[in-house]
Amino acid sequence: MIGEKIKSLLIDKDNQLVKSADEVAVVGTKNRLDHALLILTTDKYSLVPVLDEKSRMQGLISMPSIMQAIMDIEDVHFEKLGEINVEDIMDKDYPFVYEDFELENVLHMLVNHAFITVIDEERTFKGIITRSEILKGTNRIAHEFERLYDVTEKATTDSVK
Repeated sequence: MIGEKIKSLLIDKDNQLVKSADEVAVVGTKNRLDHALLILTTDKYSLVPVLDEKSRMQGLISMPSIMQAIMDIEDVHFEKLGEINVEDIMDKDYPFVYEDFELENVLHMLVNHAFITVIDEERTFKGIITRSEILKGTNRIAHEFERLYDVTEKATTDSVK
């Protein structure tokens, strides 16, 4: 369990942990790969959420998945970018939490993922929690904890060693 003092430093009051859906670059399931490639390269992302027409989370699309879709053993077929829909190649196995998430679960998930999608019960996309925001909070803890709190080492006994 994460203590309240650590949690308060990890998640700054002025800086919400969840980046809201309207601030996140996304693509639609019906978009073609050329559009997804444009979003990924323009915004310099390696991975973006894929939403359906009702803003429900459907998967993730990445640069490597796009390249795999247009390559064969001998060549890259760039003309396929305008022919293939995002939904045909998106990764449907994506990390997510609901809006009432436990911070501890998020921390465990972010070890293996750059971001976690936040959805509601109908899978409506609400935003993302990024590893970068957690690292900012970790940096805050490293610099502020001992300035704000008196820290003393607990006495150890031979049985605890």
